Amino acid sequence: MNLPLPVAVAIMLSVGALLLVIMWRGWRSLQARSATKVSTLAEVPAEAELGAARTAPIEGTYVSTTTAGDWLDRVAARDLGYRAKAVVQVFDAGVVVARAGASDLFVPVADLTGASRTSGMAGKYVGGEGLVVIAWSTLSPTGERTALETGVRTQRKADRPLLLDAVSALASSSPSSPDSRTDIKESE
Repeated sequence: MNLPLPVAVAIMLSVGALLLVIMWRGWRSLQARSATKVSTLAEVPAEAELGAARTAPIEGTYVSTTTAGDWLDRVAARDLGYRAKAVVQVFDAGVVVARAGASDLFVPVADLTGASRTSGMAGKYVGGEGLVVIAWSTLSPTGERTALETGVRTQRKADRPLLLDAVSALASSSPSSPDSRTDIKESE
């Protein structure tokens, strides 16, 4: 049976609109679920309060933030769910991820727990160990600490070890080391 062209087009548009509504509702649901993990984020301090720069600005892509240990559990709350071009720089006060088209992310030194490299996380899989993962924690709305991981893909391969070493050194110099934190909640 052949459908007239206007009917076929109307059916296709209806199916497309339905899929868009389903995707939008799924994203809103993800934002609501991840809002229980992340309270407010730290504001980027004034330049004078950042202290000395430990790296030059490193261009790359902010991939995503996930709960620690679950590279597919993307955190969409507080504007963390959007992939964007970024410039990352490590300072004495913490790590600044300046994102194009999204709010900047600042991870204070006291919240840093480490850094590593991996091949992928929610939003990007590159093979090898092409992503630098910044491990940190933040308060949830209930007051518990939630462990998070933020992935950055540097534009230049040579910048990956520089960023990894700078974040690792800063995290190990933090007055509150990961070993002393008993209140970090590893999200399921």
